[in-house]
Amino acid sequence: MSTLIDHRPVAALPAAAPEKPSLVGMTRVEMAKALLAIGVEERQLRMRVAQLWHWIYVRGVREFSAMTNVAKELRARLDAAYVVGRPEIVAEQVSADGTRKWLMRFPSRGAGKPVEIETVYIPEEGRGTLCVSSQVGCTLNCAFCHTGTQMLVRNLTAEEIVAQVLVARDRLGDYPDVAHNAEAAIPSEGRLVSNVVMMGMGEPLYNFDAVKQALAIIMDGDGLSLSKRRVTLSTSGMVPNIARTGDEIGCMLAISLHAVRDDLRNVLVPINKKYPLKELMDACRAYPGLSNARRITFEYVMLKGVNDSLEDARDLVKLLKGIPAKINLIPFNPWPGTAYECSDWETIEAFAQFVNDAGYASPIRTPRGRDIAAACGQLKSESERLRKTERLRLEMGLMEADLAMRAMVAGHGED
Repeated sequence: MSTLIDHRPVAALPAAAPEKPSLVGMTRVEMAKALLAIGVEERQLRMRVAQLWHWIYVRGVREFSAMTNVAKELRARLDAAYVVGRPEIVAEQVSADGTRKWLMRFPSRGAGKPVEIETVYIPEEGRGTLCVSSQVGCTLNCAFCHTGTQMLVRNLTAEEIVAQVLVARDRLGDYPDVAHNAEAAIPSEGRLVSNVVMMGMGEPLYNFDAVKQALAIIMDGDGLSLSKRRVTLSTSGMVPNIARTGDEIGCMLAISLHAVRDDLRNVLVPINKKYPLKELMDACRAYPGLSNARRITFEYVMLKGVNDSLEDARDLVKLLKGIPAKINLIPFNPWPGTAYECSDWETIEAFAQFVNDAGYASPIRTPRGRDIAAACGQLKSESERLRKTERLRLEMGLMEADLAMRAMVAGHGED
């Protein structure tokens, strides 16, 4: 049985004023320019950036006033110009199995109104995995995926991607000298957020630059410091950016495969019409750094009577020949309105056994967070892109409200 902790904002800090940019998500070069802009001397930039980086990513502070080894006068200048806060947490849900889902709200940034995304934390005995979103909505329309029923609203920024990790660490107490959240299901030892998977809302490789910048920060050894082997990017098959992922990001790769024939994959994963299986497999075989120690994970959702026969299993083995790989078999997680059903358990086990006997590890992923719609393929927010006319109407309404407020304030106290 799931519990809803709170529908009200959880973040202790007020939402940041839109005119104040956040230092979260900036590269070191960008942060140095930000410091230069408020009068920090060039000879001090390297030291000051290192200080801020440590406070933001190692200590997890959300206010400049907490940065005790930064001069008080500089803290005041930083506070006047920038923020290091967090997005609003609209809701936090906890599954019966300990999985946590956060609904976070970000500024509109061109979408016409604030947008919302979902982030999921999956605790296990030896690790804690955070499933991070890269877009608000999705363009791919994968037939079995609930997220695909939400139109793309906009890409997330590097700041917004990194912020999801910071929020999870805040809520779990995953910082030095901070008490762990006693109510949270967490690993028995080690870091609470030990793994990050770009498997939330959206297609990461359609937002490559922001994802690249965010993951560089997440994997930075002087900050959040997750190793490249503990960060996995999942793509549905945006072939041109697969090699770039290996060369420029260097994380682990996962492919949302789900079918072994082009005709079926065209239906289940429509991006296949543009980048069919042969092109996708060629890109996988050429993935930089591919080896038995750095295998590609192929995700395969089990759909009853659709892709779960032993013939499909045989074709899967043939398709992956020569690729160091692991196959994650995912029991289908239902959502309202779907036309698909989950394969019978006996069918899934027979499929897994065949693939295992062929020499490929094929674990069956235990469904987590189904009771709070936090399982694979179930994430969706209510954000929608406003039409241009609606956006202009909203902006005019806000402008009129602002002018009215100014007039009221200006006239306050007059006879």
